[in-house]
Amino acid sequence: MPKQKSTRGAKKRFRVTGSGKIMRRRACAGHKLTKKSRKQKRRLSKPTVVSKRDRGRIRRMIQA
Repeated sequence: MPKQKSTRGAKKRFRVTGSGKIMRRRACAGHKLTKKSRKQKRRLSKPTVVSKRDRGRIRRMIQA
């Protein structure tokens, strides 16, 4: 049986830290930034940890 391929879109969107957490970028940081406050834009620029419910699904998608 051939090897399972990883989801290429997921590989580009998520990364795994040294401790095993899965990091993602925040939504709403791409455009229409003039309407958002400085505080909000600063918060959106930082990556965040993926929620517990999505962790297993994403781990399966990004494993090679």
